[in-house]
Amino acid sequence: MTQIKQALERFESWINDPLIDEATKAELNAIAGQEKEIEDRFYRELEFGTGGLRGIMGAGTNRLNRYTVGKATQGLADWLLKRSDKPSVVIAHDSRNQSPEFSLEAARVLAANGIVTYLYKGLRPTPQLSFSVRHLGATGGIVITASHNPPEYNGYKVYGSDGCQLIPADAEQVISAIGEVAGFDQIKRITQSDAEAAGLIRWLGDEEDQAYIDIVASQSLNSTLLKDELGESISVVYTPLHGAGNMPVREVLKAVGFKQVHIVAEQEQPDGYFSTVKSPNPEEREAFTLAIELGREKNADIIIGTDPDCDRMGAVVKNNEGEYVVLTGNQSGALMVYYLLSQLKDQGRLPDNGVVVKTIVTSEMGADIAKSFGAEVVNTLTGFKYIGEKMNQYEKSGKQAFLFGYEESYGYLTGTYARDKDAVVASLLICEAAAYYKKQGKTLYDVLLELYSKYGTYLEKLESRTLKGVDGVQKIGAIMEDWRVSAPAEVAGVKVEQVLDYLPGINGLPPENVLKFLLADGSWFCLRPSGTEPKIKVYFAVCGKSPEEASASLDKLVKQVMQKVDFQA
Repeated sequence: MTQIKQALERFESWINDPLIDEATKAELNAIAGQEKEIEDRFYRELEFGTGGLRGIMGAGTNRLNRYTVGKATQGLADWLLKRSDKPSVVIAHDSRNQSPEFSLEAARVLAANGIVTYLYKGLRPTPQLSFSVRHLGATGGIVITASHNPPEYNGYKVYGSDGCQLIPADAEQVISAIGEVAGFDQIKRITQSDAEAAGLIRWLGDEEDQAYIDIVASQSLNSTLLKDELGESISVVYTPLHGAGNMPVREVLKAVGFKQVHIVAEQEQPDGYFSTVKSPNPEEREAFTLAIELGREKNADIIIGTDPDCDRMGAVVKNNEGEYVVLTGNQSGALMVYYLLSQLKDQGRLPDNGVVVKTIVTSEMGADIAKSFGAEVVNTLTGFKYIGEKMNQYEKSGKQAFLFGYEESYGYLTGTYARDKDAVVASLLICEAAAYYKKQGKTLYDVLLELYSKYGTYLEKLESRTLKGVDGVQKIGAIMEDWRVSAPAEVAGVKVEQVLDYLPGINGLPPENVLKFLLADGSWFCLRPSGTEPKIKVYFAVCGKSPEEASASLDKLVKQVMQKVDFQA
């Protein structure tokens, strides 16, 4: 059966299904005859990627809606009931449109299957969900979020009893269980009032919030640093970008002694349309436009922003000309690794068996810093679940001590209270570092330049190309296959010394469709299809003796590689 024919059959089955509500049918009838649109909505079912289910909201099997959420939850319930006699699940959501409704839909399905579900009444950060699963001893967790994706997206992330996103082996079992839910008539549901009366839906509140705030605040490395006039003098500007970070970030910074924390008023309140930004992504300078304006007004020492579900943190600091510059995820990560390890060493608390965990597309700068302090560095695939998996292994064996985990995409964690990246603790750590170095008469930019001088000037860049729909999926596959079978011998005049193909599974890592090219001068680039968006991502990294040398090398490498990628796309 052709793909379009299968999509049309699924479309007709939804139109004729008596369990589909009239509003959804009206949405589908409005696209009748539009084969391309129907194909895109129905050519497949949403699949688990690095962030679970994620897709555009709307009617269809390839969209996120109450039916795809219900089906996923029924499959999850079936899986949980096979693993536990008395399973329980914690659910949290961010500020996206329909997030509260999807959360309640999942809770009603779980409750109908006899599974106790703990719900937060309002938006909460994704890392708080990870913590709450562990804190409450739940069997699993769900977060309704699409992280930093555009407003039309939402998502559904599943967590295990360890508070970690499902690793591939468990995810495959859940996918299989979801696949066995043949029709919507197999999805069990119960009303909210009946579930509450039966004790199957239970609401979480202030006590659980405070437990999270307390454990994050306890990660402070200098409990007395801000007890004097420094707490009053250091100025922080913060934007939650209309998301879930507003309350916890402010509460944690307050708890450790920051008194001058200024919030970007236009971006303080939840807004599923993220109406003040093109994209609610702290990786992009545009997202900080309003924050930088406030930063100039308040003479901020540091500006921070968190994405809608508050698991990613971006930072902005002043350079030597007094202009605000947005740090890359790699730069922020390197600064935090250095601050964390140097403080632990100075305090005599740096363990001999300490480990820093990063991903294969993250800069080597943080790794070199960690190694200089005697810490082991471990690489994982992209996706914080792999870092969480390592944390579980260390906790179980007791042979290694987790110190810090991070991704170039602005995700960081220190402490072992959660198993996911946490923008709240990252906000604490980088603001505390800014305060510590201010006391020494330095900015974070000064420290970054010192690190470049000591370890080399590491520069990185990410290029993404969006290729939507069925054709886009095929083009991305073709690009990867071409680079796989026709690897270049040299790029930008530099010999390609090694090609790492992660598809078969190498270096003890699970299989992943990723290609990494290592060049003779120590630079590298990596091709990776996104697990959450219709994109192919190309990562670049160089290390030079000076910023000028590194910048020139990076520009040349990016230009030559992207010429070929863009031609193929």
